[in-house]
Amino acid sequence: MDELPEQLLWEILVRINKTVDRNSTSLACKLFHKVDNEQRRSLRVGCGLHPANEALTSLCKRFSNLVKVEISYSGWMSKLGKQLDDEGLGILSNLCPSLADVTLSYCTFITDAGLSHMASCSKLSALKLNFTPRITGCGILSLVVGCKNLTVLHLIRCLNVSSVEWLEYLGKLEKLEDLSIKNCRAIGEGDMIKLGPTWRKIKRLQFEVDVNYRYMKVYDQLAVDRWQKQLVPCENMQELSLVNCIISPGRGLACLLGKCKNLEKIHLDMCVGVRDCDIIRLAQKSRNLRSISLQGPSDFSLPLLSNNPLRLTDESLKAVAQNCLMLESIRISFTDGEFPSFSSFTLNGILAVIQSCPIRKLSLDHVYYFNDAGMEALCSAKYLETLELVRCQEITDEGLQLVAQFPQLSVLRLGKCLGVTDDGFKPLVGSYKLESLTVEDCPQISERGVQGAARWVSFKQDLSWLY
Repeated sequence: MDELPEQLLWEILVRINKTVDRNSTSLACKLFHKVDNEQRRSLRVGCGLHPANEALTSLCKRFSNLVKVEISYSGWMSKLGKQLDDEGLGILSNLCPSLADVTLSYCTFITDAGLSHMASCSKLSALKLNFTPRITGCGILSLVVGCKNLTVLHLIRCLNVSSVEWLEYLGKLEKLEDLSIKNCRAIGEGDMIKLGPTWRKIKRLQFEVDVNYRYMKVYDQLAVDRWQKQLVPCENMQELSLVNCIISPGRGLACLLGKCKNLEKIHLDMCVGVRDCDIIRLAQKSRNLRSISLQGPSDFSLPLLSNNPLRLTDESLKAVAQNCLMLESIRISFTDGEFPSFSSFTLNGILAVIQSCPIRKLSLDHVYYFNDAGMEALCSAKYLETLELVRCQEITDEGLQLVAQFPQLSVLRLGKCLGVTDDGFKPLVGSYKLESLTVEDCPQISERGVQGAARWVSFKQDLSWLY
């Protein structure tokens, strides 16, 4: 190996991707150690970094070409030693001039002062913060002012980050493409208007409101009325995920529905106020849609009666079937509190989508009306490859046995289904039609009953959910 040209050795070692393999290779000889030091582009550290600042200094000097660094203190306890602090981020920014992607998770010692050190990283394009409680909007502002090439920003459970000047500044830069804000209580849907011109650039948006915080304020209609009505230019949006949001016509993030002509993936989870007309506009505008996920709210204090116009109906699904002819994945879910009569869709709506679109993945959770007749209809779903059925209690052995007739199905997952037994798998045993079968928490199915029903079988049973 010593006689190999260094360039050839470089090409060999660069193909080793797993960190554990690279660590082992670097111990083989001094030459391998030297090449690994030069090639290493990413680093992930956490509780084992002790003493934190000194250990990080050593690592940064060894791997001088780091581009991506993740620091995670998940599971940290005081007995594990002091966490990385503001000084540590200063070390990182000074010793890693090529740094472009930084993730900080559960870093409770880092403050705005530490984040301001990162402002000197001119190449920084991605910042992800997960539960960094001492960082505020001022720290975010100092970073975005210095890092003008930021295209990815994720804020998760950053409870003290408020929506002030940093949003407006990002809006003026017009560089941001991927924005994720989850459970940041000081940032609301109405604040997102401050992004201004940057909406034209955003390709991926995830916005999630803390569920407990939202339900405490769900009736604050006056607050919603104060949100500015807006027209958002979001023609480049490809992926949109809204969780626990209030959908008010023309206000907040509701203005995105029906505006994103290049949208490929949408996830609406427990969003209060979504109407048929919202989904119909979405379907008519976003004809490139490939994935849709809908989960209905179940809080009984919310208006879900059958005569309420805010409920989604089959009209929404029929619009999707008529307009989104590239749709490949659909997920419909209702939460634990949902009674069967509250389910706004019917079997006919789901089948309309299945029959019109090349659906490859179908996931149904707590959809009581999906029964053996629905399973029979799936026998003609010529594109269906993956089927997930969770808490679909109307499906029996007779319906499950029809899986053997599904043309392309290769992956099946059943969870918490009360109506199926070992008999439902008999046509599948030994046929190896399925590549993968997962059965979880179905009380009438035994591990023995599913053996041989697929090439790979996973069986788990925890019946505590029944009690």
